Amino acid sequence: MKLADKVCVVTGAGSGIGRAIAERFHAEGAIVAVVDRDEQSAKACATALDGMAFAVDVRDEAQMAAMVAEVERIYGHIDLFCSNAGILATDGEPWWATSASNAVWQAMWEVHVMAHVYAARACLPRMIERKRGYFLNVASAAGLLNQIGDAAYSTTKHAAVGWAEALAITHGDDGIKVSCVCPQAVDTEMIAGIDNGGTAGLDGVLTTEAVAAAVVEGVDQETFLILPHPQVNEYRVMKAENYDRWIGGMKKLRRLFGNPKLS
Repeated sequence: MKLADKVCVVTGAGSGIGRAIAERFHAEGAIVAVVDRDEQSAKACATALDGMAFAVDVRDEAQMAAMVAEVERIYGHIDLFCSNAGILATDGEPWWATSASNAVWQAMWEVHVMAHVYAARACLPRMIERKRGYFLNVASAAGLLNQIGDAAYSTTKHAAVGWAEALAITHGDDGIKVSCVCPQAVDTEMIAGIDNGGTAGLDGVLTTEAVAAAVVEGVDQETFLILPHPQVNEYRVMKAENYDRWIGGMKKLRRLFGNPKLS
């Protein structure tokens, strides 16, 4: 998809990867609706991009549906919806896979999975009617591999990848395109205070601008899997070829990093 003159919605666009994507889309000539839970951040970004700002909690389906309806009312349609909002919590003491609270697990599920479902549920009717549309879902390399020290994050990011696959398979014949972005460590507030990005930063910590550039290239080529860190594809292949060896390697990595405290 060429982004010039396209109507794009980006969630979590008040800062970090979302803001960089929104800025790059604007630079490519797109009309950008900026969505963020923080109203001031959304307005600041939208003002800089001559776009519209929406203060929305992506966990609330009614808010998501109302925002989509308003964008469609103003612009007539949505060409691309980027579900980018994400959170990080870590397992916490005693650093078991079960350490995170039920509240953390629920929040991860709502932000990383259901927000993507809500976006599609709201956008699909008009997209299918027009026989074209694009969903750009930002997941994580943790959704293809795993993130040591954050079982809830890893599990829900796996679910996010699975949802993107289902969306592409089910609605490809309806003219719907889907891309799933899976970076490793990116220089955002999410990893602030984590030395060198933790285990996710072993292959380097990318700037948000670098991720946005990879996203634009992937959207231009309509590639399903967008990997800003190309090494992730090598790890994914290794995992598929020998699951037991891959798990053994991840266990070794956990031991090398000791108690996997990420901050």
